[in-house]
Amino acid sequence: MKYLPLVLFPFLAFAFTGCKVGKVRSSSQPISHQIWDSLLQKHVSDDGLVDYEGFIRDSAQLNAYLGLLRQNHPNDKNWSRDERLAYWINLYNAFTVKLVADHYPVASIKDIKNGIPFVNTVWDIKFIEIEGETYDLNNIEHGIIRPRFKEPRIHFAVNCAAISCPKLANRAYTAEKLDAQLTQAARAFLADEKKNQLSTDAAQLSKIFTWYSADFKATGKSLIGYINQYAPITLDKGANLTYLTYDWGLNKQ
Repeated sequence: MKYLPLVLFPFLAFAFTGCKVGKVRSSSQPISHQIWDSLLQKHVSDDGLVDYEGFIRDSAQLNAYLGLLRQNHPNDKNWSRDERLAYWINLYNAFTVKLVADHYPVASIKDIKNGIPFVNTVWDIKFIEIEGETYDLNNIEHGIIRPRFKEPRIHFAVNCAAISCPKLANRAYTAEKLDAQLTQAARAFLADEKKNQLSTDAAQLSKIFTWYSADFKATGKSLIGYINQYAPITLDKGANLTYLTYDWGLNKQ
């Protein structure tokens, strides 16, 4: 979804935001993300590079965690908001790793083809089954996470397996630490000079800030105002903003 021509993006983002997904009437209880946490610590570096071959070797543990996700769809009755959001972020990241691992080696996640070129993308592959409902990655991000939680910091937490993406954290997201983890993800992304180059009067930003500008502005702040909450320096109100080329190379070690 993120790499489609920008002229199409506003319409498609709206379509995914408005789609109805996940009509599961689950009575599940919140789950532990310990398996995923252990795998991340083992196979993801501090700078977010992924040892996909390591995940392949530990496929039994990865599949066990994915099985736990598949069997426990969050619900409003038994899960808190932060438990649900942590679940969906971890699920998005874990199934992205699974998708790449299943097709490894690839130079880019975009090399994983499905359906009609330029219409159906890797993010449209329906391979995520949760209690009888089947999703693709677009459904998870644009049909669930963005519209239901309205939390712009998720754009620094969900990982699309590319070099220019915010890094894949090497710890699982948990309800108990979620706010601090999301804030840390935002600060780390804005401090990464390979992805955002900041000075007080000008900034070369990740295209994430133009693709999802509406999400950031929905907080009631300007884009610069939002960035200044987490950036290592303060941008002037009238700072000139440009956007860096997005590198879709695989985030592999």
